[in-house]
Amino acid sequence: MSTEGGTVSENREPGPAGRSPTVADVLALPVLAGGEPRVVAGEEHVDRPVRWVHITELTDPASFLKGGELVLTTGMPLPDDPAGVRRYVDELAAVGAAALVIELVRRYHRPPDALVGACRARGLPLVTLARDVNFLEVTQVVHTLILGHQAEAMRRTQGVHEAFTALTLRGAGPEEVLRAAAGMSGRTVVLEDLVHRALVCEAPGSTAGAALTDWERRSRTTPVTDRAGVSGPEEWLTAPVEYQGERWGRVVMLPAVPSGRAFGPEDVTVLERTAMALTIARLTRPTPWERTAHRNVLRDLVEQRHRAPGDARARVAALGLPAEHARFVAVLADLPAQEDTGAAETRLCGELTATGAQVLVGLLSPTRLGVLLALRPSRPWREAVEQVSRTALDAAPGATVCAGSPAGDLADVARSFREAARVAEATAPGLPLPSGRSFHERSDIGLRGLLFALRDDLRVQDYAERQLGPLLDHDARHGTDLVATLRGYLDAAGNKTVAARSAGLSRETVYQRLRTIERLLGRDLESGEQRTELHAALHAVDALRARPHPGDRDR
Repeated sequence: MSTEGGTVSENREPGPAGRSPTVADVLALPVLAGGEPRVVAGEEHVDRPVRWVHITELTDPASFLKGGELVLTTGMPLPDDPAGVRRYVDELAAVGAAALVIELVRRYHRPPDALVGACRARGLPLVTLARDVNFLEVTQVVHTLILGHQAEAMRRTQGVHEAFTALTLRGAGPEEVLRAAAGMSGRTVVLEDLVHRALVCEAPGSTAGAALTDWERRSRTTPVTDRAGVSGPEEWLTAPVEYQGERWGRVVMLPAVPSGRAFGPEDVTVLERTAMALTIARLTRPTPWERTAHRNVLRDLVEQRHRAPGDARARVAALGLPAEHARFVAVLADLPAQEDTGAAETRLCGELTATGAQVLVGLLSPTRLGVLLALRPSRPWREAVEQVSRTALDAAPGATVCAGSPAGDLADVARSFREAARVAEATAPGLPLPSGRSFHERSDIGLRGLLFALRDDLRVQDYAERQLGPLLDHDARHGTDLVATLRGYLDAAGNKTVAARSAGLSRETVYQRLRTIERLLGRDLESGEQRTELHAALHAVDALRARPHPGDRDR
C-alpha cells in the first residue's frame, strides 16, 4: 500500500447533509478517487451508509466486524479455491459489511471471477482500485467524516427536541406540529385517524394531491405498528399516536420522491417527537382532530387556497367524501349569539353522519357553521338540503340556514358558498319562508333582501335619507305617523280606498295626510315612478332599522 496521498483537509468532502456518507460518497473522495475505483458487483447497493473503515489481510475478517464497514484489502489473504472465496464473501455479507474494496496492484491485476460472482450473488458492492492507494489515509479521512457527521447529527437531534418542546409549551395544534415535522425532514407528513382518513397533510415543496390520492386503500396496505418503523409496500415510516394504551391514529412520513432517499435515524426522531407532540395536543386541546380537519378543508375550499385542483379532490376524498361523480351544495347555518357553537358543530356533524349524509361540517367563523353536502347527481338537491337544514335547526334552534345552488365539481364549490353567503346577507331576521321549506336560497332574495344586504352601503343610506328624511323628521318632531300612512298607500298600489280601509281611517283623513306627505317630500304621489322610488326608500329604511343578522358579527 502506498504511503502517498492528500491531507485530511483536502479530502474532507462529506455526503449530503442529514445522513452518513455512503459507499458512493466515499468512492468520490479524492483520497480514493486517485485509485481509479470501479464498482464491478453490487452496483445497486452503493447507497449503503459507511459507519467505519476496516483494513484487513485476514482470511476471516468478518469476525472483527459489526456491520456497515468499508473493508479494504490488497487481496493477499483471499483463498485460492472458489469455495473459499464464496465463504469469505458470505461471511462479509452476513455481518452486514458496506462494501469490499480490493487493490489490483500486488496479487491481482483483474478481479477473480469467483470473487465477482460471489459478491454479485450476495449483493455486496465490490470495488476495484487500479492504482496504489494509502489505506491509512482513507481510514483517517473517512473516520473524520463519520465522526463529524455523528456530532452534527447529535446537534440536529438536539435541535429537533428543542423545537418540539417549544411547540408543545405554546400549545401548538396538529397543523403546526405537522408543518414543523415536514420542514425538518423535507418530507410529506400525514396525520390519519383510526379509519384511515387523512386529517392533516403537510407536503413541503409539492402538492397534497400527489400524497393523498387513493389514501385509504394505500394506508390499509401499510400495517399498523406499535412503534416508529418502516412498513408497507410503499415503505412508509409510521408511528402510533396514543396515550395509555388508547390509540387515536398514526402519523405517517412518506418516502422522498423522486430521490428515494432512505429514512435515517433523524427522520425516526422527528416522527417520534411528532407523535408525542400530537398526543399532548390531543390531551390539552378541546377540539377533536376530525373537527379541525373539516374546518380547515372547508375554509380552504371557500377561500380557494389549494395549490392545485387535484389537492382539493385528494383532501376531500381522504376525509371520506366522494370527490368525483357527485354534486356539491354549500349550506350555511348562522347561529344565535348565545349558542355553544362548538357543541352545535359536533351535534350537527354527528346527527348528519348518523343519517348517512356525506358531509363536511365545520365552523367558518365564530357563529357561522359551514356544511358541504356531497350528493349523487340524480338526487334532488333541495330535498337533501332540507334534511340538512332541519337537522341544523334541531341542533341549534334559532339558527338561520341558507344554501347556494349546486356545484358540478369541487372547483365550483367556492361559488356555491359565495351564493349561500349572499343569501345570508340578504336574509333579514324573521323573514318568512315558503311553505314546506326551512332554509333560504337565492330565489328568495327580492327587493327587501337586496336592500337588507346593502344596508351598510353609504349610497343606500344617502338615498333613503334624501327620499324620506323630511317625513321622518316631521314624525319625530310632531309625534305623527305619516310614514305608516305612506307605507299603507304604497302597499295598496296607490289605491286610497284600500289604504284607508287597511288603516281603519276615513278616506278624507287619508287624503289629507297624503297631501301633507306630498308637500313635505315635494313629490307627486300620482306618479308611478315616484311611488316606486319612495317604496324602495321605505324598504331601505326597514333594512337600516332591522336588528343585526346573526352572521353580521363575523363579516
